[in-house]
Amino acid sequence: MKDGFVKVAAVTPKIKVADPVYNTGQIEKLIKETASNGAKVIVFPELSISGYTCNDLFLQKILIKRCKESLKEIVDFSKDYDALIFVGLPYERNGKLYNTAAAVHRGELLGIIPKKYLPNYSEFYETRYFTSGNEDAVFVDFFGEEIPFGIKILFENSSEPAGFIVGAEICEDAWVVETPSMNAAKNGANLIVNLSASDEVVGKDDFRRLMISALSARLVSAYVYASAGEGESSQDLVFGGHNIIAQNGAVLAESKLFENDINYAVIDIERLTAERRRMNTFETFEDDYLLIEFSLESVETELINRPDRFPFVPDDESKRVKRCEEIFSIQAMGLKKRLEHINAKNAVIGISGGLDSTLALLVTARAFDSLGLDRKGITAVTMPGFGTTDRTYGNAVEMVKALGAELREISIVKSVRQHFEDIGHDENVHDVTYENCQARERTQILMDIANQNGGIVVGTGDMSELALGWATYNGDHMSMYGVNSGIPKTLVRHLVRFYADSCGDDKLAKVLYDVLDTPVSPELLPPKDGKIAQETEDIVGPYELHDFFLYYLLRFGFRPSKIYRLALVTFEGIYTEDIIKKWLKTFFRRFFSQHFKRSCLPDGPKVGTIAVSPRGDLRMPSDASASLWMDEIEKL
Repeated sequence: MKDGFVKVAAVTPKIKVADPVYNTGQIEKLIKETASNGAKVIVFPELSISGYTCNDLFLQKILIKRCKESLKEIVDFSKDYDALIFVGLPYERNGKLYNTAAAVHRGELLGIIPKKYLPNYSEFYETRYFTSGNEDAVFVDFFGEEIPFGIKILFENSSEPAGFIVGAEICEDAWVVETPSMNAAKNGANLIVNLSASDEVVGKDDFRRLMISALSARLVSAYVYASAGEGESSQDLVFGGHNIIAQNGAVLAESKLFENDINYAVIDIERLTAERRRMNTFETFEDDYLLIEFSLESVETELINRPDRFPFVPDDESKRVKRCEEIFSIQAMGLKKRLEHINAKNAVIGISGGLDSTLALLVTARAFDSLGLDRKGITAVTMPGFGTTDRTYGNAVEMVKALGAELREISIVKSVRQHFEDIGHDENVHDVTYENCQARERTQILMDIANQNGGIVVGTGDMSELALGWATYNGDHMSMYGVNSGIPKTLVRHLVRFYADSCGDDKLAKVLYDVLDTPVSPELLPPKDGKIAQETEDIVGPYELHDFFLYYLLRFGFRPSKIYRLALVTFEGIYTEDIIKKWLKTFFRRFFSQHFKRSCLPDGPKVGTIAVSPRGDLRMPSDASASLWMDEIEKL
């Protein structure tokens, strides 16, 4: 449970219909296996003690009695296992039979939740045997103990500071318009378990998967769905054992059909809590739910669901292509609107031959195409300086020509040397003044050309640079519209590659591929042997790490220690612990100290769930202290 991580299991045992003795043995064997593998919440299917397909045998007293005795055996068996366990059985109360889920923990029956919605259509006839469950909790006798029985029961792990609350529903309860889990979530439940017996018909698995993932997204919760499988009667139906574990819309684990299986996943309670905290539209209530406490041991859960190395970039190629096309459209439409609004027919871009300016040029070309404007209205300015290499210069020139934009070349060497003389700076001292004078000179040139042409300067800086403050204040930091301001560096690379792969222009594609192979650099220091002397990632750190840190800081508000733990798993074998810690410290130091640059950020489009605009997503003071975050890093 450390850092809010909880390992859960959806389990489908192979049962025998109407044989509680055999089924109990199978359940106990699987409890031992899953708990030994670290599962802290274990969910079995609907009516797993008796079998779902007993039909009129549910009306036999001998079966009802033996199921209750089997539950007692499971409760006693559970005393040695640190897990919250849900099993299904028919349970009698006041002469009526209910389809129920029993919650068991360490030798104690915590509560019994009855099914609310009983299907009585198509192949289902549950109202023939069962009564719809009562909402408010009452107490029933269980071998001399008074046990709460009702739908409005939640289970809270008292040892989890993030607030780990579990609610339960049964099969059809999830298929209705207003599910019991909706109210459970509003009352604090962030994990919903569903004990199900869903038979298979053609296409039902796709619908079921969609429904469970969507339900977890609507409820901003984790959802563990365990369904009946082999062993149920095949007299009229076949059950596929389709287990699904989802978290806030993402399927973390899923079984193959017709393979009785155990499915594990690690859910992140802190992540769900952070998401709900961020969404002011997520309603919470304090209805008359009975909250029952249990306590799980606080252990470090093995992270079996490895976090994405590039959280801003989809792993799946087809999704990545779709995402890149969508992002290009967002960027281009943002610039299109700005050009239309001010009736500008010209855009000015500083072209360095690097990734960011390449992406900005490609976006601008698309915006001009959508406006029906001649690409000659794009003034691409290459401004060679002390650090410009032949490779980047050549790529910049070839790219502009291939796109049909107007190319202008203006060397900044003479003007910067004059500026050094004016301010009394020694050109041989390659300090921050030496570097920033060049960046500011380039920005001045772009702004003045925009005035000449009646256009606007299109900014090239990306979100990762803005997060780190890796930009010269009033230099490359400034523009009239920043098309890349919502794009992290790791995504910039994929967008340029997407364009190269799909543009259909071999000459342009060749240039773009070489840009992708060029080290990231501001090229503000003189080359060494004709090659780039200043590689950004050697100075500020790997962008794949910084983008990873940025994602989990802003998206979920995670502590540095948790981000570090996630990074250790994700980048195992790529970076050492010391390297990750070093750059994590750099990230937080720069993120806090450089916010003043983001406070006066030019307009630019948001494209994902994270943005650093001071007018939108990131409203933090420029002089906030970083001591809380830095102190925690020092303790790692």
